[in-house]
Amino acid sequence: MTNRAEGERRPAGVPGLAEVPEGMERWIAEMHTPYTGHLYAVKKTFFKGRSLFQDIEVVELAHFGKTLFLDGKVQSSEDSEWIYHELLVHPAMVTHERPERVLIIGGGEGATAREVLKHSTVRAVDMVDIDVMVYEVCKRYMPEFNAGAFGDPRFSLVVGDGRAFVEALSGRGIYDVVIVDATDPLEGGPAYLLYTKEFYRVIKEVLRPGGLMVTQAEDVCTTEEMSLATVSIYRTVRAVFPITRYYARWVPSFDSEWAFVIGSTGPDPALVEASEVAKRLEERGVGELKYYT
Repeated sequence: MTNRAEGERRPAGVPGLAEVPEGMERWIAEMHTPYTGHLYAVKKTFFKGRSLFQDIEVVELAHFGKTLFLDGKVQSSEDSEWIYHELLVHPAMVTHERPERVLIIGGGEGATAREVLKHSTVRAVDMVDIDVMVYEVCKRYMPEFNAGAFGDPRFSLVVGDGRAFVEALSGRGIYDVVIVDATDPLEGGPAYLLYTKEFYRVIKEVLRPGGLMVTQAEDVCTTEEMSLATVSIYRTVRAVFPITRYYARWVPSFDSEWAFVIGSTGPDPALVEASEVAKRLEERGVGELKYYT
């Protein structure tokens, strides 16, 4: 029989696993199916709690450094968040000739805003997040992720539902780029309605002529269900936008290729030459990036 002390050193709901390595506090088990998942050894816990919408944890992982978990799923890690955020932000930003107003839906830890604000053309960034507790926890325990973005005079936080915010602006043509950095589209979850055709249509209506949107589009290789989610997101965006492009890259802390989908009302990301990308990044003073060039 397993005693209480031994049980506490094993991931909840995952029996028979080895004890936590010396120097670690505990395991976090991120389950993808009833039979598969990932284990993360926690070196230190900075915050663990629950908001009105989801479980929130900020921890230091043995291999990936400081990491944000929402509902038991990795969102951003110190080791590789820059891969995800640079790929989410810069392809759409450099496709637009002069992005001045940007809307971020989600992105509570601030890394997406950080990357957007590197572009000197940007005059205003509105970040809409339904869960203010994520913003507050990350601002306190993960300030290096926003790297001063939350204090930038161009940045504004709106606490509320992203879909309702966009619907209230429908038809006004305000933004040059809209970035959907929401959590997974789990049925009943806080972001479920941010991956529908109706939502993308409303986003299209708040874009200025030549505007673009980009969304994270899930894990493409861990399970068949997740791969189908990526295909579904791509097809849904394609049904709304005349130009739709897909790309994916490996993100170590996710242990998977992660997908992104751009929908454009005008410029085609695939037709922007590498030399033009480099020119726009330089002219805007973006500076050296760790991954995207």
